[in-house]
Amino acid sequence: MENERERIMEAARQFARSELEHDATGHDWWHIHRVVTMAERLARAEGADVFVCIAAAALHDVADEKLNESKEAGLRKVSGWLERQAMTDADRAHVTDIIATMSYRGGANPPMRTLEGKVVQDADRLDAIGAIAIARTFLYAGWKGDPIHDPQLPPRETMTAEEYRRGRSTAINHFHEKLLKLSALINTPSARAIAEERHAFMEQYVERFYREWSGEM
Repeated sequence: MENERERIMEAARQFARSELEHDATGHDWWHIHRVVTMAERLARAEGADVFVCIAAAALHDVADEKLNESKEAGLRKVSGWLERQAMTDADRAHVTDIIATMSYRGGANPPMRTLEGKVVQDADRLDAIGAIAIARTFLYAGWKGDPIHDPQLPPRETMTAEEYRRGRSTAINHFHEKLLKLSALINTPSARAIAEERHAFMEQYVERFYREWSGEM
């Protein structure tokens, strides 16, 4: 059984790599690699099911609605792959549930229901906090065609999931609209300690950005 779980975890990584290796939005294979690595670390620290956490972490962006025709189409792709694996129905349903509910969606999604869901969500959110998150933000903004900064376009205070995904914004606004909110939404103690340090780094970056923009330094 353990050998089969190891095979499935590796197969999930390879499936994700085949789907996302050439992604240009910041949701590429290396993002998956980092999230899987962090999910395993957090799962072991928190006593969560490592198999479920790694499988969900590996597959979460294969189903991402940004990278598919719709959320439903992405979930069908992942569900079809899971059906071909020698997993229990309970594990298959658990992985699918995590993937279906872990996205930020403008802060509109409900809380994760299981420890494994909290771990995977934390691992994904940690990749959106800190130095790598800064790089990913500008990569994603460039892919969308958003400017770096526009003083005439303030951050949006509230928005629907659709407005969050489709509305006009800037790279710098993304810090205020999402990234700087994430550390307060972390679920587990193990992830919270990491998030706090990364959050402080991002705050320092944004402050310096504004000072350079205004010619103060």
